[in-house]
Amino acid sequence: MTYDFTSILDRAGHDAIALDAIGAPGSAFPAPEGGLDPIPMWIADMNFPVAPSITRAIEERLQYPTFGYFRPSDDYYQAIIDWHRIRKGVDDLKPDYIGYENGVLGGVVSTVTSFAAPGDAVLVHSPTYVGFTHSLEDNGFKIVLSPLVRDEAGVWRMDFEDMERRLSEGHIHVAIFCSPHNPCGRVWERWEVERAMEIYRAHDCVVISDEIWSDIVRPGVTHVPTQSVSEDARDRTVALYAPSKTFNLAGLIGSYHVIYSDYLRDRVESKGAKTHYNSMNVLSQHALVGAYGAEGRAWADELNQVIAGNVDWACDFIESRLPGVEAFRPQGTYMLFLDCSGWCAEHGHDIEWVLHEGWRAGVYWQDGRAFHGPCHIRMNLALPLSRVQEAFERLSERVFNA
Repeated sequence: MTYDFTSILDRAGHDAIALDAIGAPGSAFPAPEGGLDPIPMWIADMNFPVAPSITRAIEERLQYPTFGYFRPSDDYYQAIIDWHRIRKGVDDLKPDYIGYENGVLGGVVSTVTSFAAPGDAVLVHSPTYVGFTHSLEDNGFKIVLSPLVRDEAGVWRMDFEDMERRLSEGHIHVAIFCSPHNPCGRVWERWEVERAMEIYRAHDCVVISDEIWSDIVRPGVTHVPTQSVSEDARDRTVALYAPSKTFNLAGLIGSYHVIYSDYLRDRVESKGAKTHYNSMNVLSQHALVGAYGAEGRAWADELNQVIAGNVDWACDFIESRLPGVEAFRPQGTYMLFLDCSGWCAEHGHDIEWVLHEGWRAGVYWQDGRAFHGPCHIRMNLALPLSRVQEAFERLSERVFNA
């Protein structure tokens, strides 16, 4: 490896909620017992040093000592265009189609409120990213869930018949499509995206495609941009992206939309402009340019190899050492979605007990019930492998096989 994915960073006290929330007054996460150090595996950020090209780009900008008002540079737009062409095979992106968003969820809210009224229903697959739930409920929308199902091989699939039924019965005209899927880790195949978009077209749905995870996929797996599967998909989809997941830049703030349709774009950008929330940070602009260059591409390739290795090690451990616990081997994201229902039924414990025992052991994972997983836990594997191994050894000895 050219880049550092093995150093164990002490993030406590360095603007990292993943550590600073643990044991804090009023926090849901109690301090670990017995002097154990906490291993952060809950919130979806990474525990690796960022790509050197990012810190270098920020350092170079810091050499000029003013930080006043500005407009996004040509370099900013060109970096996004180049990234999508090289990494996603998109060759028709223009600056006019790109718009800044303070966050993907801000883009979700701007789009939903542009095309639906409070009280209207929005279709979302379940399990569901908790951010979608809060964004929709906080703005008065009704969430209609179309459950994903696992096939005979254990692969999460969309239930197209269920989607059609719910869209028709609920007269639903806005849908959120998560690709790759969080928390399940599916990277949808082209035929799956095509079929979903045909259904959305038949019911005249505006589609919000959250593709923030689209650069974190297993080697050999290909993410298919939603807007690429048909001319209609291109024109009915608001696609949302960010470098924050790929490069661990959430603290710098900076996402963006890709909207080809003039009509959709005018509505979404008008909504964002009226709220005055979309203001880019000059350092986040330079961070994106640093991330989306040649060195960032090389770093992201290595990152995907590291995450795939962590996923394989963890899933092999679960299969051999944690009977009753199941985990689909994610094709994208760095999250595991553990199904503990078999283990809980056999041992007479509920998921609340499992969660708290993990925290006592210093393994800070996340309650999957907030994602509509009834006996599930979401778990972040974007750590040095040595920390992943330590976490699972603790879980085996202190929780599942205690």
